[in-house]
Amino acid sequence: MQPTVQAKTLEQPITLTGIVPAVRMLPALDKLRLIRILAEELEVAKEIFPFEAGKTYYLPTPYNSFGAAAILAEAMATSQEEYN
Repeated sequence: MQPTVQAKTLEQPITLTGIVPAVRMLPALDKLRLIRILAEELEVAKEIFPFEAGKTYYLPTPYNSFGAAAILAEAMATSQEEYN
């Protein structure tokens, strides 16, 4: 028998504290299904995940940025001189 969670009235929404005990009683497979359902809903929520599916986004990294390394080394040397 599956646990059920129902709101007492239409004006009273179901809270997380009301759902968690029922979710903990679910079998592992149902918990995984619930995770998948919630993840799929979040995937299309623009306010949470504003990226477009299938689109490639440029992500700058410090790898092979030798000019940045030189600037950082210079800033550290200047900072060290000011500290001494």
